[in-house]
Amino acid sequence: MTLAPVSIDDLYRRDSRQVLATLIRLLGDFDLAEEALQDAFAVAAERWARDGVPDNPRAWLVSTGRFKAIDKLRRRARFDAAQGELADRLYDEGTDDDPDDRPQIEDDYLRLIFTCCHPALAADARIALTLREVCGLTTEEIARAFLTGAPTLAQRIVRAKAKIRDARIPYAVPEAGALAERLGSVLQVVYLVFNEGYSASSGNSLTRVDLTGEAIRLARLLRQMLAEPEVTGLLALMLLQNSRREARATSDGDLILLDEQDRSLWRQDAIDEGLALLGDAFRSGRVGPYTLQAAIAAEHARAARPEDTDWGRIVQIYDALTQIVASPVVDLNRAVAVAMRDGPAAGLAQIEAIAAQGQLRGYHLLHSAKADLLRRLGRYGEARDAYRTALNLAEQEPEKRFLANRLRDLPA
Repeated sequence: MTLAPVSIDDLYRRDSRQVLATLIRLLGDFDLAEEALQDAFAVAAERWARDGVPDNPRAWLVSTGRFKAIDKLRRRARFDAAQGELADRLYDEGTDDDPDDRPQIEDDYLRLIFTCCHPALAADARIALTLREVCGLTTEEIARAFLTGAPTLAQRIVRAKAKIRDARIPYAVPEAGALAERLGSVLQVVYLVFNEGYSASSGNSLTRVDLTGEAIRLARLLRQMLAEPEVTGLLALMLLQNSRREARATSDGDLILLDEQDRSLWRQDAIDEGLALLGDAFRSGRVGPYTLQAAIAAEHARAARPEDTDWGRIVQIYDALTQIVASPVVDLNRAVAVAMRDGPAAGLAQIEAIAAQGQLRGYHLLHSAKADLLRRLGRYGEARDAYRTALNLAEQEPEKRFLANRLRDLPA
């Protein structure tokens, strides 16, 4: 046992999703595993303060959660004999497990992603379930991302879990022949995990290093399993973006924009690996959306100074991307690039056209980008309104502080 103090909150943020993934494998039930996870952390909060932290906290939590679930099933057996039979089976199946089997526990995370991405589930249900179970986002946070109500989103997740249970969807990585049909959803989910780590949707921190690291690890594992160019492109994209992590915030956690970052803090090893992978993806002759996004990130990585950025090239890549992906967010990012190439008036015209479509009405980054261009054009009254809208919609504390500062610094 380690007697050094430990923050249960930090452990929960770092390890809870991996522990949950293993409990789902061991217990075969999402809801029972979630109850077991909460019980395990409740016991840890009490015992570790008294006895110290175990040498392998994750394995301890898995073992404790499993036995808590078995105890719960045995108590329910007074009313339902089947619950007792299930408890006995789970106990017998677990006696040979090694709670310190670290590779097994880590691979459970990948199994969970493939389960959530099963083609039997509706596309929106796959994403919602993954954000809930893999990323650990709350129902309210996911509902905001989907621009829908929390009760509707909760029902979507409940139905997805029921489908997995009733259809007996296996908790496993599929055979090689079935990987390809599920690959698109899995890559989307891995990138969602990365994005939640790279720019957290809410909370006090700009980033969650545990999620970015896990997404990159999963992409490496997928690349070993399946030599597809888009897997390589996604890994390149995440490495290139994550190379800037140390420069994206001040020591106080405040947001630093790309053109204001200290580029000497960018990780050159990650940039070199990302550029090499990008070259491999392009040489395949099959270029997809992740590879194109990696190409955009590469243009930033190659620029020694902000003024060296080839915005014309970036707009060209966005033009190719919009031919593959129909997304108002991609259109918004392209409009920002146009503003950097052709001036704020040109970018603002495109952003206003995107805003008129209504799909990004609740997206704070649209209003933030619009406010910035209005500020650069000297239209301070309109910029103030746009910054206020963005501030009201933002959920992450560093972004809220950044927007509040921009609002405060506008000329009267």
